[in-house]
Amino acid sequence: MQEMTRALEALNTYFGYDSFRPGQEQAVNTILAGQDLLAVMPTGAGKSVCFQVPALTLPGITLVISPLISLMQDQVRELLAAGIPAAYFNRSLSAGQYRTALVRMRQGQYRIVYAAPERLTAPAFLDICRELEISLIAVDEAHCVSQWGQDFRPSYLKIREFIDSLPKRPPVAAFTATATTPVRKQIISLLGLQNPAQVVTGFDRPNLTWQVRRESDRKSALAHIIRQRQDQSGIVYCATRKTVEEVAEHLQKLGLSARPYHAGMSEEKRRQTQDDFIYDRIPVIVATNAFGMGINKPDVRYVVHYQMPGSMEAYYQEAGRAGRDGDPAQCILLYSPQDLRLQTFMIENGEPNPELSAEEAALVQKRDMDRLFQMRAYAQSTSCLRSQILRYFGEDPKEDCGKCSNCLADYEDRDVTAVAMALFAGIIRTGSRFGQKRVIEVLRGADTEFIRSRNLKDNPAYGKLREHTAKSLEELTGQLCENGYLQITGDYPVLSLTRKAIRTISSHSPVVVKTATSTQRYTVLAESDDLFEALRQTRRELASGHRIPAYAVFNDATLHAMAAKKPCTKSDMLRVQGVGDVKFRKYGNAFLRTIQKWNRENGQEEEAED
Repeated sequence: MQEMTRALEALNTYFGYDSFRPGQEQAVNTILAGQDLLAVMPTGAGKSVCFQVPALTLPGITLVISPLISLMQDQVRELLAAGIPAAYFNRSLSAGQYRTALVRMRQGQYRIVYAAPERLTAPAFLDICRELEISLIAVDEAHCVSQWGQDFRPSYLKIREFIDSLPKRPPVAAFTATATTPVRKQIISLLGLQNPAQVVTGFDRPNLTWQVRRESDRKSALAHIIRQRQDQSGIVYCATRKTVEEVAEHLQKLGLSARPYHAGMSEEKRRQTQDDFIYDRIPVIVATNAFGMGINKPDVRYVVHYQMPGSMEAYYQEAGRAGRDGDPAQCILLYSPQDLRLQTFMIENGEPNPELSAEEAALVQKRDMDRLFQMRAYAQSTSCLRSQILRYFGEDPKEDCGKCSNCLADYEDRDVTAVAMALFAGIIRTGSRFGQKRVIEVLRGADTEFIRSRNLKDNPAYGKLREHTAKSLEELTGQLCENGYLQITGDYPVLSLTRKAIRTISSHSPVVVKTATSTQRYTVLAESDDLFEALRQTRRELASGHRIPAYAVFNDATLHAMAAKKPCTKSDMLRVQGVGDVKFRKYGNAFLRTIQKWNRENGQEEEAED
């Protein structure tokens, strides 16, 4: 109880909050009790607080194992701004910086130390860890330990060996945002967690609006999206480096401030681009998934996927970088059926993982294909997008969100019996042994090597739907899958009929699917008021003066609270969520002056600061 009181005091003093968010208190209690923990919390739920607050309460140091340089740098920058001694160890440090940090670590100057998993085997670092009192090991992005996850990192398999080598085993807390049930089990096993408490807060992000747009001209659609939000930070994800370069160049030619980011760029150029984005010098990043996991910028107002990603896990994690401050944000997928072919090619031709046997690699590829088809089902669906995401991660939403693009669209029932029956017949007459692409080639009467080598021109289904485009048949196939008539099964994606389709054929029943009848209506974020903009300008000036990102001063949610409550005294300001004693001493008076000036100019009553 006493430790929890100290934890709440640290939460208020350093982070400016009076209480924990859902799941945080249980996670902190577990750690303070010395028990292992597995926490599955969505991006924006405040995972870092769950180990940073105990680190300020427990003796010794807390070691945080993290996979990305950007995440370490951002979080250490914020901790230092809040008055918490912290450091990171990764390859971005020069030899001299590394040695200095080791000396300071040995002297006990840090409360929180971040380290890349590769550092755990470095002899000098390992020796110091064996000397010092480590009160907690936190493993961030813990799904990276699972070879069945979408971000497997072989270096994560060394973590358990490191923990076992310590003279005294500290409690271990693993954190992730996107672990399905099988991945959770593997995290526990591979990290050697001992009877861990499990905290799963749910995957719902109520502040996010989910949209899928089917656009014939994606570049024009993207430019329109960005123009509507020119003063807001946004991320545009593309599937390949080439597309990143093309899209960024197109936006720049239109006069829009956007910068490319991908693994083919030099490390220095990537670092500069990331810093410019974090410090609000550029509003838009166009990137592959090389820009992502752990990016600690809470005021991203929109994330656009220019192309469909390869899995729901990847999509949820990348889209979830929007609105981490809790304010409204939008997640938009610009979908085209050709995205499936691109992602299939990338799965089939990706570099093999040398850590896996041939059998394991084949199983991983099959699971990747399964995930891809689940992602496509989401992109082609007509049901609530939020509900689909929650069901994918094992939840049971009781109602639709009412604000995603599917919920806001107008639909009508469309009779597709004739085309659907021809499609069913094509699947049956080709032996239910081909995937969607091959079945459609047969039905459209294609003249390809695949068709010729299997004598499919003689098949009774050949050319039966030649008047239809491949795109329209792909979309119909997706709708028939969603409505339970077709399914994709087998080691390789094979299209087959369900019992529902067989009953429909035998009873000569009509086949009806939902189709959008009007332009979908999208939620538009409200304009910020004058006071909020004045507070943003104050924050911008302070951040520039201190050479830190704007969000490290206060995030947008805190500025919105200031704009709503208009505090004019220190005591009033300290009641605003996100303003603690440490940050008030550094920045509080500047914001008080801004609010007082706004009150005078707008005829509002105010109390003078004592």
